[in-house]
Amino acid sequence: MTGLMQHAAKFVDLTEGRGTRVNVADTPILLVRQGDKVHAFSADCPHAGAPLEEGAVCNGRIVCPWHKGTFAIADGSVVEPPPLAGLKRYPVTVENGNVLVSPQEQAQASPPPLPTPDTRTMAVIGAGAAGAAACATLRGAGFNGRLLLIGREHGMPYDRTALSKFVLAGDMPREKIPPLLPDDFLSTQRIQRVEAEVMKLDAVEKRIGLQNELTLNYDAALICTGGIVKPMDVRGSNLRRVFTLRSRDDAATILESLDGLRKALIVGASFIGLEVASSLRKRGMDVTIVAPGKVPLGSQFGSELGRMFQRLHEKNGVVFRMESKVKAFLGDGVVREAELESGERLPAEVVIVGTGVRPATDFLKGVLLADDGGIPVDSSMQAAPGLYAAGDIAQFPLPRSDTTLRIEHWRVAQQHARVAALNMAGGNEHYTGVPYFWTYHFGKRFEYLGHASEHDEVVIDGDLDTQAFIAHLMKDGLVAAAVACDREAPTARLAEAMRSTLTLAQARSAAG
Repeated sequence: MTGLMQHAAKFVDLTEGRGTRVNVADTPILLVRQGDKVHAFSADCPHAGAPLEEGAVCNGRIVCPWHKGTFAIADGSVVEPPPLAGLKRYPVTVENGNVLVSPQEQAQASPPPLPTPDTRTMAVIGAGAAGAAACATLRGAGFNGRLLLIGREHGMPYDRTALSKFVLAGDMPREKIPPLLPDDFLSTQRIQRVEAEVMKLDAVEKRIGLQNELTLNYDAALICTGGIVKPMDVRGSNLRRVFTLRSRDDAATILESLDGLRKALIVGASFIGLEVASSLRKRGMDVTIVAPGKVPLGSQFGSELGRMFQRLHEKNGVVFRMESKVKAFLGDGVVREAELESGERLPAEVVIVGTGVRPATDFLKGVLLADDGGIPVDSSMQAAPGLYAAGDIAQFPLPRSDTTLRIEHWRVAQQHARVAALNMAGGNEHYTGVPYFWTYHFGKRFEYLGHASEHDEVVIDGDLDTQAFIAHLMKDGLVAAAVACDREAPTARLAEAMRSTLTLAQARSAAG
């Protein structure tokens, strides 16, 4: 046994449905009981530091409370992202009903001898969340050949979700956005970072064309290029201070323009639009949202939940112009007003356009694209021999349904990428996960589990007005999706349970 074993807990005090946090020589450790056995792991999620004891333990997995990443109880390894590294393990034993743990991390088993160097080349096109997950998974699965990470944005993959939630609010400097991989990951894992735009990918010839007529050949490739912001086709959309938000550079440009300004207008009541509204209100700006729907997020969640989001924003000073569209932006070089189709004019010293994205797939040749530009894939995320797609661009079969669709969620992109990368490395994996998304408004975290293309009933457990609830989106008597706030441990359990179809009673029982 490694290190000095110290008393950590009584065995009888450990329950099987959740972990227990203890401190051993000032080292925070998570104890997980599994039958007569106890496992000891690092206590915080390596992705964002969530306290894992506030999550759930079920289906042989530890589920993070914040972002629903999962780890295998058997050895702490990653099962599903967003964590891309497993949990540290600590030696543990049970003697006379006492749980003894060493604070010294358990030594990793010596890796097996390296096989003959792999001569294949694998390319990951898109250096965002999916690209990071794919690179980590390929190396973790044992692929030791040439690995390229290609993307036009400078630097390491980073947590893009922070831009609208925290960076614009002033809570997080853009240079402090957490990277998705360790700083030395590319060098230690021998990954070639290519900061360039892909001009053409020929799926038949397995050839990538870059800028300056450079070409690369691949044996297997993953496309995870995300979306391109849809521009507004209205007069004045090219005025200064009319912005979109997609990158760190976009966020920096917006922040640099805000000094001395008061009036912000947001076009679109999407998740991003509402998060930006929350952030700009925190900066003390006057914020108006213009959107065509009856209520925010109504197409996703229905009118009752949509009104809840609208009330929360209005309580915090956001003004809505729903069932409205912008006809033109007005100003002399710099935007000053927005004219609506109704004729109303709204002051607008800065405008953020959040009207969605389209798949970034214009460069792809040799694969028939969907009508919206997405790439059709099967459950293994394969689009063509040797070619895979993940994230915003992938039109994939939704598990436990007869639907194929695209989902523009950050974690779904990582789930896709992990499946694709395991298959690129020689596996036989299929996407069976539960889509998950979280959004942040005025200090409240809202979670969305599953996906409901349509629903016929919403059953709410809890209180919408205090934002403490689980709302079940029902379709034909089954739970298609769930929206929740202030219910992180129950949703951790529910996320696992939704790997099977659930009635309302089963969902309530799973959530506890």
